Amino acid sequence: MASNISVFASRTVAFSTRLLSGKSNNIACRAFSVSTTNESSRTPIGFIGLGNMGNHMAKNLHKQGYPLVVNDVYPEASAELQDLGATVVDTPAEVADKVDRIITMLPSSPNVIEVYSGTGGIFETVKTGCLLIDSSTIDPTVAQEVAGMADKKGALYMDAPVSGGVNAARDGVLTFMVGAKTDEFEAAKEILQYLGKNIVNTGPVGTGQAAKICNNMMLAISMIGVSETMNLGMRLGLDPKMLASILNTSSGRCWASDTYNPVPGVLEGVPSSNDYKGGLVTHTILYLEYLKVYHQVMIIKEDLVQP
Repeated sequence: MASNISVFASRTVAFSTRLLSGKSNNIACRAFSVSTTNESSRTPIGFIGLGNMGNHMAKNLHKQGYPLVVNDVYPEASAELQDLGATVVDTPAEVADKVDRIITMLPSSPNVIEVYSGTGGIFETVKTGCLLIDSSTIDPTVAQEVAGMADKKGALYMDAPVSGGVNAARDGVLTFMVGAKTDEFEAAKEILQYLGKNIVNTGPVGTGQAAKICNNMMLAISMIGVSETMNLGMRLGLDPKMLASILNTSSGRCWASDTYNPVPGVLEGVPSSNDYKGGLVTHTILYLEYLKVYHQVMIIKEDLVQP
């Protein structure tokens, strides 16, 4: 994992350098027409990656009347959706063969590369004009590379990472940061409006991931602050629930405290109250890496603005 994080940091810095110097990749994507809501509601959507987030997102699409073709590397992850009527297939290539719109929600950059371009991947059978929405949190440069590969296949890829956590995915109130051209963004928004309450066009491909990094850096800082604060309070004899209630009605209130509190038992339905399952530990490690990336980017920026 450490090697993957190191690769993430170096590639993110390279992407940031291009953005700050005005040399970001300009992926030439094909236009994608926006269909009417009634038409789209009857058109199957592919969904690949049915983990903690993807499972809820796919079920919300089902609730809106979308027929689903789904795939996950763990067959058992598809069982619930299969019971709801979704078509379950064995590979991403089979998904791409059956639909012209696909959402992917995967753990990391290597997973995205494998699902899109590996053996049995999407690009083996993707249709011309297929809309590919990747909601994974990955390297910005990987998003650009996948977009380039999609363009060669005549398909349209955009990065659309999310924020809000598992509960927001369940409730359909995620924030989406979408890297796409304006007209292409509207095609994605037609679908994403059923999964989130804030769908933002951040700019060209890769900028969705850049926005997510910035958000996660802020979350990392606040999560560390909440963790230290709660630890101090408990050491001083304060009840953690009582302390959290004070923080959440005072100037110290933040998302890490009132929605994703890191102390077990303070909130229900969050990783800290589920033996930290659901990604909090791994995400915290990545957030700390984002902080390192930030400092490197600031150094690059200072070098660029100097006369």
